[in-house]
Amino acid sequence: MHERGSLTGRALTAAAVSAVTLTSLIAGSPVAAAATGQAARASVEWRSCPAYSDDVIAAYAVTDEQRQRFRALLGRMECGTVSVPLDYREPQGRQITIAITRVKAADRGRRLGSLALNPGGPGGAGYLFPLQIASMNQVNAKLNDRYDLIGFDPRGVGYSTKVDCPAMGGPPEPGPLTKAAAQRAHDSGVAANRACANSDPAFLGRLTTLNSARDLDRVRIALGERKLSFLGVSWGTWLGAVYRSTFPDSVGRMFLDSVAPVKFRLDDFEDGHAAGTERNFGRMAAWIAKRDDTYGLGATAKKVRAKVLALGRAYDDKPRHYSDWEMVADGSTVAMLAIQSAPDWPQVAQAFKELQDEGDTAPPALKKLMSHGPQTAPAPGAPERFNPTAGQAVFCNEDPSRLGFSDAWATYQRRLQRNPVTGRAVAFTAQCAGWPLPVQKIEVRRTGGSLVLSGHRYESVSLYEWTTQMRAAIGGTVYTVEDDMHGSAPREPECAADLVSYFNTGRIDRGCGGTPVPGK
Repeated sequence: MHERGSLTGRALTAAAVSAVTLTSLIAGSPVAAAATGQAARASVEWRSCPAYSDDVIAAYAVTDEQRQRFRALLGRMECGTVSVPLDYREPQGRQITIAITRVKAADRGRRLGSLALNPGGPGGAGYLFPLQIASMNQVNAKLNDRYDLIGFDPRGVGYSTKVDCPAMGGPPEPGPLTKAAAQRAHDSGVAANRACANSDPAFLGRLTTLNSARDLDRVRIALGERKLSFLGVSWGTWLGAVYRSTFPDSVGRMFLDSVAPVKFRLDDFEDGHAAGTERNFGRMAAWIAKRDDTYGLGATAKKVRAKVLALGRAYDDKPRHYSDWEMVADGSTVAMLAIQSAPDWPQVAQAFKELQDEGDTAPPALKKLMSHGPQTAPAPGAPERFNPTAGQAVFCNEDPSRLGFSDAWATYQRRLQRNPVTGRAVAFTAQCAGWPLPVQKIEVRRTGGSLVLSGHRYESVSLYEWTTQMRAAIGGTVYTVEDDMHGSAPREPECAADLVSYFNTGRIDRGCGGTPVPGK
């Protein structure tokens, strides 16, 4: 998934916003029932797996130990495709393929079934996600002891059938956004949305979470499984909720980490994210204030806040061009620093300190933070990790807001006023304005069965309150992670141990500590 907390430039902001899309779905409809009946004939066409270079593997597994585990899993991985209808209302019509992978359980005698994994999106590729999860740490590796790990690229992504539209827009001009510039960006986005959707409406109009859930059930049947367990992160939690609501008898154990909101409008989602980041900055400011001897930004959270606000205004008044870096720093750069999660607070505080100097070269701490994201082209032969067209299509097919310029501008201005420190971190875009395909609004529902909803207490990408709202809508047990990280449960050994235990036993504790605050 694409986490908004990484400071990889404003160009990634729209992708980060779309990390959690929502609508809903009425399960048990005649269409869903028909699709279930047709799915009984699904099968996997197994084929040779792609060969991946050391450079590709290095992009997925950071440490030597992780790379060794990744290579070992890669040697056991099976690859195939499952044919599914493009339109489930016409099950005998045009067929598309869903690319899947499988790593069979190591302990075949104690095997518990298949566990499908989704990393988020929409638009995120999951083909190699089982290998990422199982190589992440020794605790996660135990998931593969008793489960076949199943990866899949949702329709429109990676090795599955897809369509690619041209990239939309580019980085905004430095400094505060003017209304005229916003109008140009909105008009350009509307034109791009219309052109993209109209390039292949039959395909793009069928890119929805509901259809991905139907595809997933086809995969289940093709694998010969009576039930399918599921681990989803970010948008993957919405996919899990929709799958559970549509095919309640098909679901085994389900763990959803960084839970999506139940009711979705893009403008409401962005308001929630902005409020969450502003709230979490209070924690960061208090942390920095305790270290005033090191950073000199103020001995109280109030003084730190005032210092950061002043920095933002100064960089908007005079954006900085550096001799050793192509990036231009302005007030939105300061805001992006202010939304970072706890592990990066030492570097963020150092960057704030360095930004007070007017040197010709870029502040080292800022450059280091910017290097967290993918800054170079993927290695040759690397699989696609995110498909922007699929992300946009799923997002816009399910988003009912589609604001015109006047409403979008007013919403943006209100967001800046309510969130003066972090509001600039969310770029003004056309969002889904002008997307001509119908809004597909449906609802999730409460069903029986085993379900864990993992919420992160201080997170701003998926707000903690969305976890309890989802529980009220679909049931389940809330598992609380005491951090501000998006989707960190599988990454932290303490939390991962609970996750693995849950899939093995069906039982889980109330929560874990998560990623610790540095120097706390």
